Amino acid sequence: MNPKITLFEEKIAEAIDNVFTESQPRTLFDPAKYTLSLGGKRLRPLLTLMAADLFDKASDDVIDAALAIEIFHNFSLLHDDLMDKADLRRGHPTVHKKWDQNSAILSGDAMVIEAYRYIAKVPKSQLREVIDLFSTTAMEICQGQQYDMDFEKRMEVSESEYLEMIRLKTAVLIGCALKIGAIIAGASCRDADCLYEYGINIGLAFQLKDDLLDVYGNPETFGKKIGGDILCNKKTFLLIKAIKNSENSQREALKKWILASDFDPDAKIIFVKNIYDELNLKVITENLIEKYYLASLDCLSSVSVSEDRKKDLIELSENLMYREK
Repeated sequence: MNPKITLFEEKIAEAIDNVFTESQPRTLFDPAKYTLSLGGKRLRPLLTLMAADLFDKASDDVIDAALAIEIFHNFSLLHDDLMDKADLRRGHPTVHKKWDQNSAILSGDAMVIEAYRYIAKVPKSQLREVIDLFSTTAMEICQGQQYDMDFEKRMEVSESEYLEMIRLKTAVLIGCALKIGAIIAGASCRDADCLYEYGINIGLAFQLKDDLLDVYGNPETFGKKIGGDILCNKKTFLLIKAIKNSENSQREALKKWILASDFDPDAKIIFVKNIYDELNLKVITENLIEKYYLASLDCLSSVSVSEDRKKDLIELSENLMYREK
């Protein structure tokens, strides 16, 4: 395991014990503790620590900011699962399934407050800049989530609209995590901005990979039911391209499945996946992922530190692009 992740896991365990285990009432804090204890990739806090390390800043100096980002990220997942009516997260029941909807709402709110407590521990000389970036990012994530819900009510969504939605919903927090690490480490504005753009491109590729895995992934490794996006009529990149690229007969059949309120879930997944296969959408999506991956490496190449110091970030990027979960 990456030593930075080991350090972070120790710190997140302390945070869980200090706040989400000891505080009362347990009905408020147990769902938050449960959410944070499920683990996950810890990608965003790791990026904060790695960004700081690029500029020789010790991990201890940015750990509070990394904690804030991870707590906020998990809050967003908790509420996202509620709005999507998802049953599983990381292979475990979602909070609204294990408890109830009200618990998911209120415990998520408590996590936001705790995230701000940690971000407020940033050194005073950098606090205003970091708080502004963190708050802007938090609002953008809300905007992205609203677009995502709005798209559920529309039959057709453009590719550009979708990419803007995932930029807001997913990519900006990855960019924010990197930029905050760079700011605290004293990086130049140019380098901090380049790392942010690196994060945006990695974030876009990351979400597109998620879209792909939801259809073509292995359920044993993915941690969620395969085809969940299809059953919910989520306007993923694949569905948007299918509606746009399909012939009339395919499009009409696809729309019937989308509009159907009573259907066999397995039959729907098989039908839609077959349409994706006929339109070669797996390859088209993989090509777009590659485009954003290469764009991210361009941004990283512009950061004014030695290429040797960037190796860990490059390796992480490669792992994200070829992941199975």
